[in-house]
Amino acid sequence: MNVRRSAAVLAATAVIGAATPAVAASPSPTPSVAIPSGLYGSTDPTYDGVWRQSLALLAQDTAGVKPAGKAVDWLTGQQCANGSFAAFRADPAQACDAKLMVDSNSTAAAVQALAALGGHEAAADKAVGWLKSVQNADGGWGYAPGGASDTNSTSVVVGALAAAGEKPAEVVKGGKSPYDALVELALPCAAGGAFAYQPDKQGELAANADATAAGVVGALGEGLAAEAAAKTAAATCAAPGTPRQAAANGAAYLAKSVAKDGYLTSVLPGAENQPDYGNTADAVVALAAQGGAEQARGPLAWLQRNAAAWAKQSGPAAYAQLIFAAHATGTDPRAFGGTDLVAALNATGPTPQQTGKATGGLQRDDSDEKDSDDGFGVWWTVGVFLVAGIGIGFLISGRRKRRP
Repeated sequence: MNVRRSAAVLAATAVIGAATPAVAASPSPTPSVAIPSGLYGSTDPTYDGVWRQSLALLAQDTAGVKPAGKAVDWLTGQQCANGSFAAFRADPAQACDAKLMVDSNSTAAAVQALAALGGHEAAADKAVGWLKSVQNADGGWGYAPGGASDTNSTSVVVGALAAAGEKPAEVVKGGKSPYDALVELALPCAAGGAFAYQPDKQGELAANADATAAGVVGALGEGLAAEAAAKTAAATCAAPGTPRQAAANGAAYLAKSVAKDGYLTSVLPGAENQPDYGNTADAVVALAAQGGAEQARGPLAWLQRNAAAWAKQSGPAAYAQLIFAAHATGTDPRAFGGTDLVAALNATGPTPQQTGKATGGLQRDDSDEKDSDDGFGVWWTVGVFLVAGIGIGFLISGRRKRRP
Protein backbone atom coordinates (compact mmCIF):
# COMPACT_ATOMS: atom_id res chain seq x y z
CA MET A 1 0.00 0.00 0.00
CA ASN A 2 2.61 2.57 1.01
CA VAL A 3 2.05 6.25 0.29
CA ARG A 4 0.71 5.16 -3.10
CA ARG A 5 1.56 8.12 -5.24
CA SER A 6 3.91 7.18 -8.05
CA ALA A 7 1.74 4.38 -9.39
CA ALA A 8 -1.28 6.62 -8.98
CA VAL A 9 0.44 9.11 -11.24
CA LEU A 10 0.89 6.35 -13.79
CA ALA A 11 -2.75 5.40 -13.45
CA ALA A 12 -3.92 8.95 -13.91
CA THR A 13 -1.61 9.52 -16.84
CA ALA A 14 -2.61 6.34 -18.62
CA VAL A 15 -6.24 6.53 -17.44
CA ILE A 16 -6.35 2.79 -16.90
CA GLY A 17 -7.02 0.55 -13.95
CA ALA A 18 -3.86 -1.48 -14.29
CA ALA A 19 -1.87 0.74 -11.95
CA THR A 20 -2.83 1.28 -8.35
CA PRO A 21 -1.14 3.84 -6.09
CA ALA A 22 0.96 1.19 -4.45
CA VAL A 23 4.52 2.44 -4.17
CA ALA A 24 6.00 5.59 -2.76
CA ALA A 25 7.52 8.57 -4.38
CA SER A 26 7.97 11.99 -2.84
CA PRO A 27 4.99 14.17 -3.73
CA SER A 28 5.68 17.24 -5.81
CA PRO A 29 7.25 19.97 -3.63
CA THR A 30 5.68 22.64 -5.87
CA PRO A 31 1.89 22.29 -5.76
CA SER A 32 0.10 23.06 -9.01
CA VAL A 33 -3.08 23.82 -7.08
CA ALA A 34 -3.81 25.78 -3.93
CA ILE A 35 -3.70 23.68 -0.77
CA PRO A 36 -7.11 23.78 0.94
CA SER A 37 -7.00 24.86 4.57
CA GLY A 38 -8.66 21.64 5.71
CA LEU A 39 -6.24 19.32 3.94
CA TYR A 40 -3.32 17.59 5.64
CA GLY A 41 0.06 17.98 3.98
CA SER A 42 1.63 20.85 2.04
CA THR A 43 2.53 19.08 -1.20
CA ASP A 44 0.55 18.83 -4.41
CA PRO A 45 -2.62 16.84 -3.64
CA THR A 46 -3.53 16.12 -7.26
CA TYR A 47 -2.81 12.41 -7.04
CA ASP A 48 -3.12 11.66 -3.33
CA GLY A 49 -5.31 14.26 -1.63
CA VAL A 50 -8.16 11.99 -0.56
CA TRP A 51 -5.80 9.12 0.18
CA ARG A 52 -3.52 11.06 2.51
CA GLN A 53 -6.45 12.83 4.18
CA SER A 54 -8.20 9.53 4.83
CA LEU A 55 -5.08 7.96 6.31
CA ALA A 56 -4.42 11.02 8.44
CA LEU A 57 -7.94 11.05 9.90
CA LEU A 58 -7.89 7.30 10.40
CA ALA A 59 -4.53 7.41 12.19
CA GLN A 60 -5.68 10.26 14.40
CA ASP A 61 -8.72 8.24 15.39
CA THR A 62 -6.56 5.28 16.43
CA ALA A 63 -4.62 7.61 18.72
CA GLY A 64 -7.70 9.11 20.37
CA VAL A 65 -7.48 12.37 18.44
CA LYS A 66 -10.65 14.17 17.37
CA PRO A 67 -9.81 15.81 14.05
CA ALA A 68 -10.63 19.38 13.14
CA GLY A 69 -14.09 19.76 11.69
CA LYS A 70 -12.71 21.42 8.59
CA ALA A 71 -10.49 18.39 7.93
CA VAL A 72 -13.45 16.02 7.99
CA ASP A 73 -15.57 18.43 5.99
CA TRP A 74 -12.89 18.62 3.32
CA LEU A 75 -12.97 14.84 2.93
CA THR A 76 -16.75 14.54 2.79
CA GLY A 77 -16.84 17.45 0.35
CA GLN A 78 -14.70 15.48 -2.09
CA GLN A 79 -17.37 12.83 -2.60
CA CYS A 80 -19.17 12.66 -5.92
CA ALA A 81 -22.95 12.40 -6.11
CA ASN A 82 -22.72 8.71 -7.05
CA GLY A 83 -20.72 7.95 -3.88
CA SER A 84 -17.27 7.65 -5.43
CA PHE A 85 -14.14 9.65 -4.67
CA ALA A 86 -11.41 10.86 -7.00
CA ALA A 87 -7.84 11.39 -5.84
CA PHE A 88 -8.52 15.13 -5.62
CA ARG A 89 -11.12 17.63 -6.71
CA ALA A 90 -9.84 21.19 -6.72
CA ASP A 91 -13.39 22.56 -7.00
CA PRO A 92 -15.80 20.35 -5.05
CA ALA A 93 -18.66 22.68 -5.99
CA GLN A 94 -18.34 21.49 -9.56
CA ALA A 95 -20.25 18.28 -10.21
CA CYS A 96 -18.27 15.17 -11.06
CA ASP A 97 -18.43 14.26 -14.73
CA ALA A 98 -17.28 11.42 -16.97
CA LYS A 99 -13.88 13.06 -17.40
CA LEU A 100 -13.10 12.84 -13.70
CA MET A 101 -11.07 9.76 -12.82
CA VAL A 102 -12.67 8.29 -9.71
CA ASP A 103 -11.02 5.26 -8.17
CA SER A 104 -11.54 2.39 -5.76
CA ASN A 105 -8.53 3.20 -3.56
CA SER A 106 -9.51 6.78 -2.70
CA THR A 107 -13.12 5.70 -2.19
CA ALA A 108 -12.26 2.74 0.03
CA ALA A 109 -9.81 4.72 2.14
CA ALA A 110 -12.40 7.45 2.65
CA VAL A 111 -14.95 4.85 3.77
CA GLN A 112 -12.53 3.49 6.37
CA ALA A 113 -11.85 6.96 7.75
CA LEU A 114 -15.49 8.07 7.82
CA ALA A 115 -16.67 4.81 9.36
CA ALA A 116 -14.06 5.12 12.10
CA LEU A 117 -14.98 8.72 12.91
CA GLY A 118 -18.68 7.95 13.09
CA GLY A 119 -21.60 10.16 12.15
CA HIS A 120 -21.04 9.79 8.42
CA GLU A 121 -23.00 6.63 7.72
CA ALA A 122 -24.87 8.07 4.74
CA ALA A 123 -21.67 9.09 2.96
CA ALA A 124 -19.97 5.79 3.77
CA ASP A 125 -22.96 3.74 2.63
CA LYS A 126 -23.17 5.64 -0.64
CA ALA A 127 -19.46 5.03 -1.24
CA VAL A 128 -19.87 1.34 -0.48
CA GLY A 129 -22.75 1.20 -2.91
CA TRP A 130 -20.53 2.63 -5.63
CA LEU A 131 -17.75 0.16 -4.82
CA LYS A 132 -20.20 -2.73 -5.14
CA SER A 133 -21.36 -1.38 -8.48
CA VAL A 134 -17.85 -1.54 -9.97
CA GLN A 135 -16.85 -4.94 -8.57
CA ASN A 136 -15.28 -7.17 -11.21
CA ALA A 137 -16.63 -10.55 -12.24
CA ASP A 138 -13.73 -12.27 -10.45
CA GLY A 139 -14.86 -10.68 -7.17
CA GLY A 140 -12.07 -8.12 -7.00
CA TRP A 141 -11.41 -4.51 -7.87
CA GLY A 142 -8.93 -2.63 -10.00
CA TYR A 143 -7.73 0.88 -9.28
CA ALA A 144 -10.19 2.43 -11.75
CA PRO A 145 -13.61 1.07 -12.70
CA GLY A 146 -13.24 -1.60 -15.35
CA GLY A 147 -9.57 -2.17 -14.65
CA ALA A 148 -8.22 -5.64 -13.99
CA SER A 149 -8.44 -6.71 -10.35
CA ASP A 150 -5.31 -6.25 -8.30
CA THR A 151 -4.38 -7.29 -4.79
CA ASN A 152 -3.89 -3.80 -3.39
CA SER A 153 -7.19 -2.38 -4.59
CA THR A 154 -9.18 -5.47 -3.65
CA SER A 155 -7.67 -5.46 -0.18
CA VAL A 156 -8.37 -1.82 0.58
CA VAL A 157 -11.97 -2.34 -0.56
CA VAL A 158 -12.27 -5.35 1.75
CA GLY A 159 -11.23 -3.07 4.60
CA ALA A 160 -13.87 -0.55 3.58
CA LEU A 161 -16.60 -3.16 3.40
CA ALA A 162 -15.73 -4.49 6.84
CA ALA A 163 -15.51 -1.00 8.33
CA ALA A 164 -18.97 -0.18 7.01
CA GLY A 165 -20.46 -3.30 8.60
CA GLU A 166 -20.60 -5.42 5.46
CA LYS A 167 -19.54 -9.06 5.24
CA PRO A 168 -16.92 -9.10 2.45
CA ALA A 169 -17.51 -12.80 1.79
CA GLU A 170 -21.11 -11.98 0.89
CA VAL A 171 -20.26 -9.15 -1.51
CA VAL A 172 -20.20 -11.15 -4.72
CA LYS A 173 -20.20 -10.62 -8.46
CA GLY A 174 -20.67 -13.55 -10.74
CA GLY A 175 -20.62 -15.83 -7.72
CA LYS A 176 -17.15 -14.58 -6.70
CA SER A 177 -16.24 -12.66 -3.55
CA PRO A 178 -13.18 -10.46 -2.97
CA TYR A 179 -11.64 -13.35 -1.04
CA ASP A 180 -11.89 -15.50 -4.16
CA ALA A 181 -10.05 -12.82 -6.11
CA LEU A 182 -7.30 -12.62 -3.50
CA VAL A 183 -6.79 -16.38 -3.38
CA GLU A 184 -6.45 -16.37 -7.18
CA LEU A 185 -3.69 -13.74 -6.85
CA ALA A 186 -1.76 -15.81 -4.27
CA LEU A 187 1.31 -17.73 -5.39
CA PRO A 188 1.94 -21.36 -4.35
CA CYS A 189 4.53 -22.15 -1.72
CA ALA A 190 6.96 -23.31 -4.40
CA ALA A 191 6.99 -19.69 -5.61
CA GLY A 192 7.30 -18.28 -2.10
CA GLY A 193 3.65 -17.97 -1.08
CA ALA A 194 3.50 -14.23 -1.78
CA PHE A 195 0.71 -12.31 -3.45
CA ALA A 196 1.12 -10.89 -6.92
CA TYR A 197 -0.09 -7.41 -7.72
CA GLN A 198 -2.01 -8.75 -10.73
CA PRO A 199 -1.28 -11.18 -13.56
CA ASP A 200 1.07 -10.01 -16.29
CA LYS A 201 0.12 -9.99 -19.97
CA GLN A 202 0.79 -13.71 -20.16
CA GLY A 203 -1.38 -14.37 -17.14
CA GLU A 204 1.61 -15.20 -14.95
CA LEU A 205 1.89 -14.17 -11.31
CA ALA A 206 5.04 -12.66 -9.80
CA ALA A 207 5.71 -12.13 -6.10
CA ASN A 208 5.30 -8.54 -4.98
CA ALA A 209 6.10 -7.58 -1.39
CA ASP A 210 3.92 -4.49 -1.43
CA ALA A 211 0.95 -6.43 -2.74
CA THR A 212 1.68 -9.19 -0.25
CA ALA A 213 1.46 -6.86 2.74
CA ALA A 214 -1.87 -5.59 1.41
CA GLY A 215 -3.08 -9.07 0.53
CA VAL A 216 -2.40 -10.52 3.97
CA VAL A 217 -4.50 -7.82 5.62
CA GLY A 218 -7.24 -8.06 3.03
CA ALA A 219 -7.44 -11.84 3.15
CA LEU A 220 -7.93 -11.57 6.91
CA GLY A 221 -10.85 -9.18 6.39
CA GLU A 222 -8.99 -6.33 8.03
CA GLY A 223 -8.48 -2.67 7.16
CA LEU A 224 -5.61 -0.23 6.94
CA ALA A 225 -5.02 -0.17 10.68
CA ALA A 226 -5.58 -3.79 11.61
CA GLU A 227 -5.07 -5.05 15.13
CA ALA A 228 -2.71 -7.84 16.12
CA ALA A 229 -3.99 -11.38 16.06
CA ALA A 230 -5.11 -12.67 19.44
CA LYS A 231 -2.70 -15.59 19.34
CA THR A 232 0.97 -15.49 18.46
CA ALA A 233 1.81 -17.95 15.72
CA ALA A 234 4.63 -18.03 13.21
CA ALA A 235 3.27 -18.34 9.68
CA THR A 236 3.93 -21.47 7.66
CA CYS A 237 3.21 -22.00 3.99
CA ALA A 238 0.67 -24.51 2.68
CA ALA A 239 -1.65 -24.79 -0.31
CA PRO A 240 -3.50 -21.43 -0.43
CA GLY A 241 -7.01 -22.85 -0.77
CA THR A 242 -8.59 -20.47 1.74
CA PRO A 243 -8.19 -16.75 2.41
CA ARG A 244 -6.77 -17.42 5.86
CA GLN A 245 -4.13 -19.80 4.49
CA ALA A 246 -3.28 -17.36 1.71
CA ALA A 247 -2.74 -14.75 4.44
CA ALA A 248 -0.51 -17.13 6.39
CA ASN A 249 1.51 -17.86 3.25
CA GLY A 250 1.93 -14.18 2.53
CA ALA A 251 3.01 -13.52 6.09
CA ALA A 252 5.60 -16.29 5.82
CA TYR A 253 6.95 -14.62 2.69
CA LEU A 254 7.14 -11.23 4.42
CA ALA A 255 8.81 -12.69 7.50
CA LYS A 256 11.48 -14.25 5.32
CA SER A 257 11.92 -11.03 3.35
CA VAL A 258 12.61 -8.90 6.43
CA ALA A 259 14.53 -11.52 8.41
CA LYS A 260 18.01 -10.41 7.36
CA ASP A 261 17.89 -6.60 7.33
CA GLY A 262 14.59 -5.78 9.03
CA TYR A 263 13.11 -3.99 6.03
CA LEU A 264 11.67 -4.50 2.58
CA THR A 265 13.49 -3.06 -0.40
CA SER A 266 12.07 -0.62 -2.91
CA VAL A 267 10.45 -1.89 -6.08
CA LEU A 268 11.09 1.38 -7.90
CA PRO A 269 13.37 1.05 -10.94
CA GLY A 270 16.97 1.82 -10.10
CA ALA A 271 16.38 1.61 -6.36
CA GLU A 272 16.41 -2.13 -5.78
CA ASN A 273 18.73 -1.94 -2.80
CA GLN A 274 17.01 0.95 -1.05
CA PRO A 275 14.86 0.38 2.04
CA ASP A 276 11.17 0.91 1.44
CA TYR A 277 9.88 2.47 4.63
CA GLY A 278 6.21 2.54 3.72
CA ASN A 279 6.07 -1.05 2.57
CA THR A 280 7.98 -2.09 5.66
CA ALA A 281 5.38 -0.35 7.83
CA ASP A 282 2.64 -2.17 5.94
CA ALA A 283 4.50 -5.44 6.46
CA VAL A 284 4.54 -4.79 10.21
CA VAL A 285 0.76 -4.42 10.17
CA ALA A 286 0.37 -7.57 8.07
CA LEU A 287 2.68 -9.70 10.21
CA ALA A 288 1.00 -8.58 13.43
CA ALA A 289 -2.51 -9.06 12.04
CA GLN A 290 -1.73 -12.58 10.90
CA GLY A 291 0.47 -13.91 13.66
CA GLY A 292 0.53 -11.49 16.57
CA ALA A 293 2.66 -8.48 17.46
CA GLU A 294 5.73 -10.55 18.28
CA GLN A 295 6.02 -11.64 14.65
CA ALA A 296 6.56 -8.01 13.62
CA ARG A 297 9.15 -7.00 16.22
CA GLY A 298 12.13 -7.08 13.85
CA PRO A 299 10.82 -4.68 11.17
CA LEU A 300 9.10 -2.60 13.84
CA ALA A 301 12.43 -2.04 15.61
CA TRP A 302 14.03 -1.11 12.29
CA LEU A 303 11.33 1.47 11.64
CA GLN A 304 11.74 2.92 15.11
CA ARG A 305 15.44 3.43 14.44
CA ASN A 306 15.24 4.69 10.90
CA ALA A 307 11.86 5.97 9.72
CA ALA A 308 11.59 9.43 11.32
CA ALA A 309 13.38 11.32 8.54
CA TRP A 310 11.41 9.50 5.85
CA ALA A 311 8.10 10.35 7.50
CA LYS A 312 9.06 14.00 7.95
CA GLN A 313 9.91 14.27 4.26
CA SER A 314 6.94 12.24 3.00
CA GLY A 315 4.18 13.82 5.04
CA PRO A 316 0.87 12.83 6.63
CA ALA A 317 0.30 9.47 4.91
CA ALA A 318 3.75 8.32 6.01
CA TYR A 319 3.13 9.36 9.61
CA ALA A 320 -0.19 7.52 9.40
CA GLN A 321 1.46 4.32 8.18
CA LEU A 322 3.86 4.39 11.11
CA ILE A 323 0.98 5.02 13.51
CA PHE A 324 -0.79 2.00 12.03
CA ALA A 325 2.36 -0.06 12.59
CA ALA A 326 2.49 1.11 16.20
CA HIS A 327 -1.22 0.42 16.63
CA ALA A 328 -0.91 -3.13 15.29
CA THR A 329 1.90 -3.96 17.67
CA GLY A 330 0.69 -2.21 20.80
CA THR A 331 3.50 0.35 20.56
CA ASP A 332 3.10 3.92 21.81
CA PRO A 333 2.94 6.14 18.69
CA ARG A 334 3.92 9.11 20.83
CA ALA A 335 7.27 7.53 21.66
CA PHE A 336 8.17 5.80 18.42
CA GLY A 337 11.94 5.63 18.38
CA GLY A 338 12.07 9.05 19.99
CA THR A 339 9.42 10.59 17.71
CA ASP A 340 5.91 11.63 18.67
CA LEU A 341 4.18 10.47 15.51
CA VAL A 342 0.80 11.79 16.61
CA ALA A 343 2.06 15.32 17.26
CA ALA A 344 4.00 15.26 14.01
CA LEU A 345 0.92 14.17 12.06
CA ASN A 346 -1.29 16.76 13.77
CA ALA A 347 1.20 19.47 12.80
CA THR A 348 0.74 18.77 9.09
CA GLY A 349 -2.82 20.08 9.02
CA PRO A 350 -5.52 21.95 10.93
CA THR A 351 -5.34 21.74 14.69
CA PRO A 352 -7.50 18.87 16.00
CA GLN A 353 -10.48 19.58 18.21
CA GLN A 354 -9.03 17.22 20.81
CA THR A 355 -5.63 15.60 21.04
CA GLY A 356 -5.30 12.22 22.68
CA LYS A 357 -2.78 12.12 25.47
CA ALA A 358 -0.42 9.28 26.28
CA THR A 359 -2.20 8.80 29.59
CA GLY A 360 -5.39 7.84 27.77
CA GLY A 361 -7.16 11.16 28.27
CA LEU A 362 -8.62 13.46 25.66
CA GLN A 363 -7.94 17.13 25.99
CA ARG A 364 -8.86 20.14 23.94
CA ASP A 365 -5.88 21.63 22.06
CA ASP A 366 -6.38 25.40 21.76
CA SER A 367 -2.85 26.17 20.63
CA ASP A 368 -4.24 27.41 17.30
CA GLU A 369 -7.83 28.52 17.81
CA LYS A 370 -8.07 29.87 14.28
CA ASP A 371 -8.15 26.30 13.03
CA SER A 372 -10.98 25.26 15.30
CA ASP A 373 -14.27 24.60 13.54
CA ASP A 374 -16.59 24.58 16.53
CA GLY A 375 -18.04 27.95 15.44
CA PHE A 376 -18.10 29.44 18.93
CA GLY A 377 -14.74 31.25 18.81
CA VAL A 378 -14.11 30.87 22.54
CA TRP A 379 -11.45 29.13 24.58
CA TRP A 380 -12.63 26.13 26.47
CA THR A 381 -11.25 23.06 28.15
CA VAL A 382 -12.55 19.55 28.35
CA GLY A 383 -11.88 17.71 31.57
CA VAL A 384 -9.67 14.70 31.29
CA PHE A 385 -11.49 11.41 31.39
CA LEU A 386 -10.40 7.82 31.00
CA VAL A 387 -10.76 5.93 27.78
CA ALA A 388 -9.79 2.32 27.46
CA GLY A 389 -7.03 1.41 25.12
CA ILE A 390 -5.86 4.49 23.24
CA GLY A 391 -5.21 3.43 19.65
CA ILE A 392 -7.38 0.33 19.99
CA GLY A 393 -10.34 -0.32 17.77
CA PHE A 394 -10.58 2.64 15.39
CA LEU A 395 -12.13 0.35 12.82
CA ILE A 396 -12.90 -2.48 15.21
CA SER A 397 -14.86 -0.72 17.95
CA GLY A 398 -18.57 -1.09 17.32
CA ARG A 399 -17.98 -2.61 13.92
CA ARG A 400 -15.74 -5.65 14.43
CA LYS A 401 -14.55 -6.91 11.06
CA ARG A 402 -15.77 -10.27 9.93
CA ARG A 403 -12.87 -12.58 9.26
CA PRO A 404 -13.24 -15.16 6.48
